[in-house]
Amino acid sequence: MIPPAAIRNARRPLVGGLALLALVAAACGGDGDDGAAGSATATAGTPRISARVDHPLVPLASVHRTVLEGTERDPDTGERLRIRVDARVRAKPDRVGGIPVTVVEVRDFEDGEVVERTLDYYAQRANGDVLYVGERIDDIEGGKVVGHQGQWLTGRKGARPGIFMLARPKVGDAFQQERAPGVAEDRSTVVAVGLRVRTPAGRFKGCIKTKDYGPLDKVTEFKHYCPGVGLVREEEPGSRADLVRYR
Repeated sequence: MIPPAAIRNARRPLVGGLALLALVAAACGGDGDDGAAGSATATAGTPRISARVDHPLVPLASVHRTVLEGTERDPDTGERLRIRVDARVRAKPDRVGGIPVTVVEVRDFEDGEVVERTLDYYAQRANGDVLYVGERIDDIEGGKVVGHQGQWLTGRKGARPGIFMLARPKVGDAFQQERAPGVAEDRSTVVAVGLRVRTPAGRFKGCIKTKDYGPLDKVTEFKHYCPGVGLVREEEPGSRADLVRYR
């Protein structure tokens, strides 16, 4: 959103997380297993949280789907891999830790093969801040799920909602997107605003650039978000993905 992130942890392809941003006509049923204790923790001091996310830079309520494509270098072989991140917002909201959320389903591909599937959970405060409430992760090899590295949900094992995007971000603003101790602790800093960005999907203005750092895996990446579209570029040394289409 989207989604916090379509590199998630050290080996994942670009744009995971947060992946994000899109809408698919598929229902998402409630989990039914998020405890009441998590609900109390998540909602304390954050009244009027809504599943509707219409932040100009995270427009999950209006952008139905995004696809980013690019290349990255395999850390083991040095080979260049084609990557694609397909993000869709599910039509039905859900609840995580008692918080109403929008659900973004993200599929990450390397050379045409899906390597990760995530469900990212977002919500929005009345003041406009976008919250990142957690993510379910399936790591996939050869078509089979082999792990869930980096998975976290608000209300479980001390995890709390992070700030995915401030209502009115300005240069120097810093915020913690993921607040799952020892599992996911990514942080974001706004490094530029008022940018123009061109990708295969079009030309955009009024964009911001963030520097995102994962203290657990020591990964730094840069992202560009543009009004009315959302994430349009994600890059780190040797890797880059750009928005190629959205609706």
